[in-house]
Amino acid sequence: MRINRMATCGIIAGLLACTQAAQARIKLITLPVRERVEIQLDNPNATLVEEERIVPLVKGENQVDFSWANTQIDAESIVFRVIAPVGEKNLDVKVLSVSYPPNEASLVWSVGSSDSGSARVRISYILGNLGKSFAYRAVASNDETTLTLSQYLRLQNFANEEFGSTGLWAGFGKEFMRPIGLNETKEMLMAKFAQVPVRKTYTCDPQEFGYIDQPQNKLRVPMHYVLKNDKTDNLGAAALPFGKVRIFIEGNGPEKATTFLGEDWGKFTPIDDEMKLYLGVAQDIVVKRTIERNNNTRVAGNLSDQEVIVKYEIENFKDKPVTLDVSENVRAIRNEVRGDTNRDVQWELGKETTFEGGPDKEKSTFEKLLFHVDLPARGKDGKAEKITQKLHLIIKNEW
Repeated sequence: MRINRMATCGIIAGLLACTQAAQARIKLITLPVRERVEIQLDNPNATLVEEERIVPLVKGENQVDFSWANTQIDAESIVFRVIAPVGEKNLDVKVLSVSYPPNEASLVWSVGSSDSGSARVRISYILGNLGKSFAYRAVASNDETTLTLSQYLRLQNFANEEFGSTGLWAGFGKEFMRPIGLNETKEMLMAKFAQVPVRKTYTCDPQEFGYIDQPQNKLRVPMHYVLKNDKTDNLGAAALPFGKVRIFIEGNGPEKATTFLGEDWGKFTPIDDEMKLYLGVAQDIVVKRTIERNNNTRVAGNLSDQEVIVKYEIENFKDKPVTLDVSENVRAIRNEVRGDTNRDVQWELGKETTFEGGPDKEKSTFEKLLFHVDLPARGKDGKAEKITQKLHLIIKNEW
């Protein structure tokens, strides 16, 4: 007997009146309903279902039939356990054996009971086509210094089975009690984080973001909101899973109506890491990048040093000051001026580098440098002050 295409079922046992007990696989018409169901969604590749039922037993050997026609259950993952007797009788209940009827999506457990009565049993299995994804809604304050981040769990049930009131756990956060309908997709608010500090960044990186106008040597300057997943910033309860983020900003009116800014995919963000949300390209920050110097000096034999100066001419046409992040990959610069040699790059920073404070010590790596440039607001006449910065590199022992 199947319950809604997948069922746990019931039992049988009978004593033939004449001589001795004879075992038989009997499919009952009325089967016990699920007393409890929990679904664990913490594993990205497998969904664990655990259900409990109270089944009637007779003294002697009983058979429990579990069938899952048209439902993607991993037969190797099914586990049957007797939890405890139900009622006043102190039954001794044991699982004796398991068998798989040929050409059927089912199995049968033989269960021995010391007396007639009922027992609570637990059945767990891996179920396919029941999955989850995450989504976020980020609403920035009008001054773009904080945001409210709402996290949603989206459950997609295409397992060809329905469940009543079910405990759902995503691997972190609180557990939800929800019914799950057949072929249903539902979204649940998992958490809401208010007053999360956010930085709005402007970044140019010729390797990652390229040029907005290559003939004019003008770099693309993407904008991002950057938030840190830690407790200091009102997050940090758990890693933030990968998911789509819809981004809004509050208006400055009394009703604070929100405006849609765009959407991005938020990467998986462990505790103490940062999530960057793309907002578009800044049209009012202009960065012109040119190679001002490219000299080769022989060192010994066929080895030489390459001296390179990259010049940036930067203008901020915004009516407020901002900080621009300038990122460069040293290996990519070597490839740009000499060609790719498939060798690790050796380099040192030249004395004509003008970026105040030098590379960001926390975010720069051996091959990638990050500098910060403070840009003043445009003048009252609408004109922007041109800021010039230089990156001076000595690329050593090339051949």
